[in-house]
Amino acid sequence: MRDYFYLFLYKSFKFISNLLPNWLIDIFCSFLAFLFYHFDKKHTKIIRSNLKFCFPSWDKKKIEDTIKNTYKNFAIFGFDFLKNKSATKEDIIKKTHFLNMDVLKNLLKLNRPIIIQTAHFSNWELFALSFAARFNNTAIIGRDLDSALMNEILKDYRKKFNMRVFSKKGNTKDIIKWLKDGNMLGILVDQNTSLKDGIEISFFNKRATHTAGASNLAIKLNAIILPSFIRKKDNKTYEIKFFDPIFVDDFKNDVKKITQAQVDATEEMIKSSPSEYFWMHKRFKEFNKEIYD
Repeated sequence: MRDYFYLFLYKSFKFISNLLPNWLIDIFCSFLAFLFYHFDKKHTKIIRSNLKFCFPSWDKKKIEDTIKNTYKNFAIFGFDFLKNKSATKEDIIKKTHFLNMDVLKNLLKLNRPIIIQTAHFSNWELFALSFAARFNNTAIIGRDLDSALMNEILKDYRKKFNMRVFSKKGNTKDIIKWLKDGNMLGILVDQNTSLKDGIEISFFNKRATHTAGASNLAIKLNAIILPSFIRKKDNKTYEIKFFDPIFVDDFKNDVKKITQAQVDATEEMIKSSPSEYFWMHKRFKEFNKEIYD
């Protein structure tokens, strides 16, 4: 029953996205942000706890404004997701601009596997599509949704432009072969994990855990990790920024240092636009679960 409710919401919002002009969608997103801020007490509290923890110098007004802007941004990203379902390659290329493409072009000349490391920041689904629209050798590792119906819709979306999708619980051998064949792999690595499944790092000068999956994969294949993030330029267009590539041999194959370098890039990107980060999850609960009580 829950699956069909999600499907009803999806089709309803898709109808709205096709019906309304952008300026009315912007107003509607502000209305949705108002509703979530006032009535989704659970996630509003989590966002507030995370922001207070990461930005202790912020006053109450700045924190509350950032919460509201976070909700509005993700409403905008959601409607953009719906519009992109029927977008062409030309549409995606037109709305996404690579700020420093030379960084990636120079890495491609090295003929080494490249792991594109990103985070749940801004419009990350569009981030993957923008690579697939420009390159033929793009794949991502994706987590299946709990809703089977919605998962099929998401899988169909992610396979646009011949993008390859590896399940997070899939066969690692397929991923290794993909990279060995000289292809690019996108991976989201920024959420909390248990110490059993990750390692301790410093995030916003706080103790936190982080998956070392990208680091271990890069060490195994002598791959290059390229921290990359998408951010909103305006309500119609987005920018993609590459950070300094991470060469595992520069860190003497030290998993913790390689992982920390990814975390540092993610933190720097978040600081540039805090309201575009997915603050809705309990990022620090492994060592600081009391902040969510």
